[in-house]
Amino acid sequence: MIKLMKRQPFFRKPFTYTYFRAALWIIAINIVFFCFTSVMPQMKYYLSMNVYLLIGRKMFWQPVSYMFTHGSFVHLLFNMFVLYQIGTAVERAIGSKEFLIFYFVTGILSGLLSLLVYLLTGQWAVFLLGASGAIYGLLLAYAVLFPKAKLFIWGIIPVSAPLLVIVYAFIELLSGMEGSSGVAHSAHLFGILVAWLYFVIRFGVHPLKIWKESFRNR
Repeated sequence: MIKLMKRQPFFRKPFTYTYFRAALWIIAINIVFFCFTSVMPQMKYYLSMNVYLLIGRKMFWQPVSYMFTHGSFVHLLFNMFVLYQIGTAVERAIGSKEFLIFYFVTGILSGLLSLLVYLLTGQWAVFLLGASGAIYGLLLAYAVLFPKAKLFIWGIIPVSAPLLVIVYAFIELLSGMEGSSGVAHSAHLFGILVAWLYFVIRFGVHPLKIWKESFRNR
């Protein structure tokens, strides 16, 4: 008796693999945005994401534009360094089309979820900016795709990628509970969460299972 093959759900249909260095294009756009907002600093208020401006003033471009807007050169440099080091490896592994969808889904949703927190807690004056939500999502993706890889803290201390994700998530959770100012800890956490759900829903891959199998095979 011939068994009929189950069709994959439409949301798991893979893209044709292509690689056109999308991560480098994203880095270039971030640099252009930084130069633009350095010349016209007041534009940061319109390009970053804020509860009142997005909802009250209907600036619906902010969930995307905030990802390309950074508060300082150091902020930009750190995010773009990680995007280059980790993002390019993730892009080569899953292809540029999948990479772009993953990057924008994690970045946009982590930002909107953070904005929801600000809305519910009355923090309407907070401006959310930077690619950190998507960057933390890429960090999780790297740890799932390369579970045996090691990343270096401060370029010196080697730490396994899965362990680093867990440690960062724990640090961000504690920092958010302590109410540390100036850093969007919620966006970092939501970036990891959205990326986790992306792998479960889109790829049918459970990160913990990948990490457990990798640990057993060491």
